[in-house]
Amino acid sequence: MIRTFLAVVLTEDLRVKLAGIEQDLIQLFSRECAKNVRISWVQPSSIHLTVRFLGDIDEQLIEPIREAVQRAITGCRVIHVPFERIGGVPRAQQPRVLWVAPSEAWEQSDHAQRLASWHQSVEACCRSFGIAADDKPWSPHLTLARVKEGERLVGQVLVRSGVLDRPSAVGSLAVTAIALMQSELRTAGPVYTKLWEVGLSEEE
Repeated sequence: MIRTFLAVVLTEDLRVKLAGIEQDLIQLFSRECAKNVRISWVQPSSIHLTVRFLGDIDEQLIEPIREAVQRAITGCRVIHVPFERIGGVPRAQQPRVLWVAPSEAWEQSDHAQRLASWHQSVEACCRSFGIAADDKPWSPHLTLARVKEGERLVGQVLVRSGVLDRPSAVGSLAVTAIALMQSELRTAGPVYTKLWEVGLSEEE
């Protein structure tokens, strides 16, 4: 059994921009937060757009899942996702996770609806292999950090700084392919290995 998830791999240019945003936030929190705030930052090389967490699967399913996903996304056009704002969940004022996401205006667009339809096709494909349904609403976001301690103070600093209100020119991600990633949990952090990648068949 191997621990896996489906994801869109980022370009190196986008990773560099995310690294810069992380450094700005690290400096902000180091200036404004007490020592009892604890934040675990994601290495830029490990950031990806998670499409679906699969959990532990039998290695014999690697190829059948690839074939099924390829069929599911055949005919899908490339979708460009502009990451433009910094936020947090469950709410920015007391976040457990810090991320970057598209603007709220984009999330109401036809492009967002096409991405949601694409994700539903992938979700149906996963369920066909007996993988438990994920009923949580999905929206594209890139995780920057997990707040381990001091969520309320982190939220106060974010609100006070104005970071949440300013557009952030992170960059656009072209969803051109989907990859199956293996996740190995190690003491120093998870290690991700790409097992396969299948591309969308049509340009936007």
